[in-house]
Amino acid sequence: MRLVVVVPFLNEEEHLGSLLASVACQQRPPDELVLVDDGSSDRSPEMAAAFARVHPYATLLRRPRRPAERDRMVRAHELRAFEWGLAQTAEWDVAAKLDADLQLSPDLFGEIERRFEADPRLGIAGAYLSALDGEGRPRRQRCPAHHVEGENTFYRRACLEAISPLPPILGWDTIDELRARMAGWCTASFAMPGGDPLHLRRMGSHDGILRGFRRAGLAAWAYGAHPLHVLGAGVARMAERPRLLCGLHYLAGWALAAARRTPRAEPGLRRFVRDEQRRRLRRRLPATRRAAVGAVS
Repeated sequence: MRLVVVVPFLNEEEHLGSLLASVACQQRPPDELVLVDDGSSDRSPEMAAAFARVHPYATLLRRPRRPAERDRMVRAHELRAFEWGLAQTAEWDVAAKLDADLQLSPDLFGEIERRFEADPRLGIAGAYLSALDGEGRPRRQRCPAHHVEGENTFYRRACLEAISPLPPILGWDTIDELRARMAGWCTASFAMPGGDPLHLRRMGSHDGILRGFRRAGLAAWAYGAHPLHVLGAGVARMAERPRLLCGLHYLAGWALAAARRTPRAEPGLRRFVRDEQRRRLRRRLPATRRAAVGAVS
């Protein structure tokens, strides 16, 4: 199984060295590592070039700098850089999109390869990720078993080809797995025997944590989350730091996107999302009722 790993990055001088060191320590090295500089103005391209000089499987590709934007994530430049980088590669069976702010567990590539080989229906896979809490201890990020964190996404070739082209909008890295499940593929996150890869930056915090939560709400609008699901997700996020504000900004992002009618996934996928969310809610309700009865008795 030929594994190609694509790492789009923009001004990641702080974290890129940790990612590259953890790639070099993989028990199963990638067959090809494509480092895509998406217009950096810091030292990260030089760091990537130095790594590529001593690791024959690594290549640095550079895209031109873009004019400054109010929010560079809205137009999904990361997706564009990933697709552009992947198009430059040779034959592959599994392609990974990794964020530059990760520190990988040494068995990540080998374990994900084993999962793909064991289940031909597995279309998209990834690892559960942990991040450091306020006291410097690793805590696993919230991630349902069927969801794959966008920071480490591994695609089977036939699956990615079936769901492409992906729309260059916020939420594309959830739309991909939804399209995959709608087409009959399985999507899953797995625990790594050597421990969770570490997310070195709090999710969504690279340019302000509250803006990150508003983006998450906008993404929920884009892929068609059911309003009740959005409300529940917003309430759950109110427990995150800063208290209340994270959930309120998530809900505000969704409401603003709805008011502005920002771009969305196709209607068939949005219906699939809502049906899937309703089914999961119905499965949870009996367990909730049993727990409530047990507490009363």
